[in-house]
Amino acid sequence: MDAHTFWTALALVLVVEGLLPFLSPSGWRRMFSQMLQLSDGQIRFFGLFSIVLGLIGIWALA
Repeated sequence: MDAHTFWTALALVLVVEGLLPFLSPSGWRRMFSQMLQLSDGQIRFFGLFSIVLGLIGIWALA
């Protein structure tokens, strides 16, 4: 993977991350406040799940 591909992927992550707050600020705020109520273990689980899902996606596309 070259630097251009890396920066393109990072830019795409920013676009995807910005979609929900742009399209539904109140929904994003509600979801964010619910996430603040989760325990550290639950947040770590969601983080791990996202990492594994992303790695599977990268592996499947490679």
